[in-house]
Amino acid sequence: MPFDGHQRGEAVRGVALRLSLPSASGPPVQADIGVAKTLRKRTQIRHAVVRALVLLESLFALACVGLIWFSVSNGLLPLNRLRAGLNARDGDDLEPIAATQVPYELEPVVSAFNGLLDKVGEGARARQEFLANVAHQLRTPLAGLKTQLEWLGARHAEPETAQSVKLMLSATERMIRQTNQLLALARAEPGHFEKTRLEPVALNALVEEAVQSFVDRATLKSIDLGFDLQPLTVMGDRFLLRDLIDNLIDNAIRYTPPHGTVTVACRPDGEGGWLTVEDNGPGIPPARREQVFSRYVRLDDKTTGSGLGLAIVRDIATVHGATLAIADGAGGRGALFSVRFP
Repeated sequence: MPFDGHQRGEAVRGVALRLSLPSASGPPVQADIGVAKTLRKRTQIRHAVVRALVLLESLFALACVGLIWFSVSNGLLPLNRLRAGLNARDGDDLEPIAATQVPYELEPVVSAFNGLLDKVGEGARARQEFLANVAHQLRTPLAGLKTQLEWLGARHAEPETAQSVKLMLSATERMIRQTNQLLALARAEPGHFEKTRLEPVALNALVEEAVQSFVDRATLKSIDLGFDLQPLTVMGDRFLLRDLIDNLIDNAIRYTPPHGTVTVACRPDGEGGWLTVEDNGPGIPPARREQVFSRYVRLDDKTTGSGLGLAIVRDIATVHGATLAIADGAGGRGALFSVRFP
């Protein structure tokens, strides 16, 4: 029969047998035989099995977590690529997303997103065309108005009449300049610029032509307007490059005080070249040099202007693949605008 007991403080389990043995001299002799062993080994085996199962379950759980993480990450990889591509775009880049680069499940989303980009692009094109048409239509009557005011001022010497004509002429000139800037802004919009318009342009000849048109303005402020030109040919749009040069020179003359100096230069550099406009005016603080290229930003409220000139310069440089930078002028005074053409 089985029995439980204790031996030396340890639990034991075993089997006991009772036997009757014959005796030669008398009745049979009763004998008890017991076989037992401690439970330590069994307990140790059970604990070892439990530890092995826990370890196996932990490894299995980690393997499942790793498999799930890999599957989810691999499944989200196309979305991550799509997100990275969209984040890398400029604000005016409305090119459709290539549907061949996304999995089948994302094609409906990409198709709907491309439809939205088309609608936004159509609205932007309509806005730019309207802006260009309005600016173009205003140029002719404004030029005629300026001519008539100049004629009127030449024939009326009365102080009051002359002062009124002068004020109207000044306002008309500002309107003409802003109209021209709006037209230049519409032409230089990076999202709608056609690369096929690029052609070899002698930049030094274009700069020389542009400088001549600012001589009178510089003379009125007693500004020494000079140029240092070396032969340089770049790939570009002649009209946009002229707008870029005009706005840089206009900005320099506008902010340079009387009796100052403005120097325009261009020179070749390897496969590209540099266009620089330097003045000895108040300069631009380093913290605000990036800000001045935003539209309608003006650092000096005392100086007339629309705040579009440098924004136009930035857009024109962008569509030509050129880099634009601002540094201090000679001796740490004034500003040096540099355009590096590729």
